[in-house]
Amino acid sequence: MLMNAGRPAKLNYLANGFRVLVPGDHVLCAVSGTAIPLDELRYWSVARQQAYLSAVEATKAEQQG
Repeated sequence: MLMNAGRPAKLNYLANGFRVLVPGDHVLCAVSGTAIPLDELRYWSVARQQAYLSAVEATKAEQQG
């Protein structure tokens, strides 16, 4: 993964995980824009195909519709 250090990944978010489409070491939170290391990614929306830093951001995204 050293070759992908500092590069954002592109993921396909699934119900029980995600599939890496473009290798990288992080994704950006759709609400805050904060970089989330892939090994710390716990919150995402399958319907919106977005990642979230925490449950707080996931809830904000859901409320905004």
